Amino acid sequence: MIKKFFSNKKTSTTVCLNMDKQKRYEALVRAWHQDLYRYAYWLCHDPHIAEDLVQETCLRAWKSLDNLQDDNAAKAWLITILRRENARRFERKQFDLVDIDDHHIADTKASVEMDAEQYLLHRLIMKLAPEYREPLILQVMAGFNGDEIAEILNLNRNTVMTRLFRARNQLKEQLEKKTTQRGNHRG
Repeated sequence: MIKKFFSNKKTSTTVCLNMDKQKRYEALVRAWHQDLYRYAYWLCHDPHIAEDLVQETCLRAWKSLDNLQDDNAAKAWLITILRRENARRFERKQFDLVDIDDHHIADTKASVEMDAEQYLLHRLIMKLAPEYREPLILQVMAGFNGDEIAEILNLNRNTVMTRLFRARNQLKEQLEKKTTQRGNHRG
């Protein structure tokens, strides 16, 4: 009876396929998890939300891993998933309305830990129009090249390169203006 029970077992090829999928998935997560978190944190400025975004991104990546044809495009694919997850966060979000007189508004000055120059640069980047800010962040923070950014943002490569050029020029002009203003105040 026991012999009969074990002899009728069939080997399943799905276990092997799932093992290969799992190994591929684990390799992708190991390789890109930190970049995903860094980009998610840049988007939301909250470590807990960034962790949730990365977790949701990984879940969606697992579900559609079979759609990833080229492992060399994995980083762009994962960043695209993360951007869409971040957008979904706002689609689902229901804002609570409160009376502004009932709440204390925090001071927005730079914290002690944040260097003044870094704070200034961060503020200037955040003042850029979104069409200039996002490609710049993808290039500087995530290390994408023009072709990858074009794919992520669904834009023409030349459009991306123009936006990067304009973003850098706008930052340069603003930094020069701030430096001139500081010089005039001091002397």
